[in-house]
Amino acid sequence: MKKLQKGRKLHRESGQRKALLKTLATSLILKGKISTTEAKAKELAPFIEKKITRSKVGNLAATRHLAQYFSAKTVKKLIEEIGPKYKERKGGYTRVIKLGRRKSDSSEMAIIELV
Repeated sequence: MKKLQKGRKLHRESGQRKALLKTLATSLILKGKISTTEAKAKELAPFIEKKITRSKVGNLAATRHLAQYFSAKTVKKLIEEIGPKYKERKGGYTRVIKLGRRKSDSSEMAIIELV
């Protein structure tokens, strides 16, 4: 019997979906707050929270793991700024705020930001 898989497909193939999450996560890390569709924001939240949790350790293994996903500039910011900032926090590093519908195509929009 076929079971449901977790996560949204976002009308993309798996490679495109992974690339989308990486670019959204990079933008969120560098800017601290981005505006996107609600579905993308909800899909991005658990992805980025796992990466922030990994960056809190800050050792060589964590750095190499993050380097698989992000550029050197982004990894440096994660390890040196964001990781220590959330050292005492057990989770919930992001916040998704709904904005309403986009005028052009009526998509649900949201802001995702680091807490």
